[in-house]
Amino acid sequence: MQRREFITLLGGTLAVWPTAGRSQQGERMRRIGVILPAAADDAEFQVWFGAFLQALAQLGWTIGHNVRVDIRWATANAAEIRRHATELVALAPDVILASGTSTVGPVLQATRKVPVVFPTAIDPVGSGLVDSLARPGGNATGFLAFEYSLGGKWLELLKQIAPGVTRVAVLRDAAIPSGTGQFAVIQAVAPSLRLEVNPVNMSDSGEIERAVAAFARTPNGGLILTGSGISILKHRLVIALAARHKLPAVYPYRFFVAAGGLISYGPDRIELYRLAAGYVDRILKGEKPADLPVQAPTKYELVINLKTAKALGLTAPQSLLAAATEVIE
Repeated sequence: MQRREFITLLGGTLAVWPTAGRSQQGERMRRIGVILPAAADDAEFQVWFGAFLQALAQLGWTIGHNVRVDIRWATANAAEIRRHATELVALAPDVILASGTSTVGPVLQATRKVPVVFPTAIDPVGSGLVDSLARPGGNATGFLAFEYSLGGKWLELLKQIAPGVTRVAVLRDAAIPSGTGQFAVIQAVAPSLRLEVNPVNMSDSGEIERAVAAFARTPNGGLILTGSGISILKHRLVIALAARHKLPAVYPYRFFVAAGGLISYGPDRIELYRLAAGYVDRILKGEKPADLPVQAPTKYELVINLKTAKALGLTAPQSLLAAATEVIE
């Protein structure tokens, strides 16, 4: 299903919530709370949430018939996330869908009883969301955004598509454990590729602009944007800076490349939201999150933007093009 169809599905589903009728007699209406770290008009999150709703419907859950969905678009603001998390918990839902470590954490601070499913989270063990991947132990479970080993793959891809690169700026969120973890893997792989890597801590837009501009003053540079909530929030800025300073860059998700980035390798987030619907279904049918293992992605996407490559004076090798899931021309 394409992006436009997902948004149509999402819009149609949202429209029935205010007028949803009661469930059939004898069937208890279940309640799902949803909190997303984005604005309601965020096209990517609409697509991902649309995938969740579609999968939920395929599992037999119909809004207004046997389930009600209460959604909060919390934006990426930490205070707003905490406020909406508290509001959702007060509604006493049967389960909460919360996306990303920065969102799941505040939800777990608000409740240790309501089951929580995360479609994506980076290092949920290190972030304290679960006790272990195999046995989460608490009231939360879900799916890894990716494993840290992916960082080595990003570095290899950068060297493949831009062989002249000798220096790499790694943009990360140093305020979260996964920011340090991703950089550590990249740093460990760098000597084998004869690359020098430098961490760039991301916070406000001005700091990012200054750091990238300073890095670009020396030739043969490239960028890696690691996965985090702030990387999603700031991805258009980073893409624009990479284009302005003629820096080849690798990104963690497909939609970064669709927005003009050079190359990405990472999990299919639509698939992760579909899988999260499966866990929500199992919890609504009586299973406990403590007994549902946190799963790693099984479907990854390699996406290349040839228009961006041309603008950077790069030619993608045929071996890379042959391995690509998608080539944007």
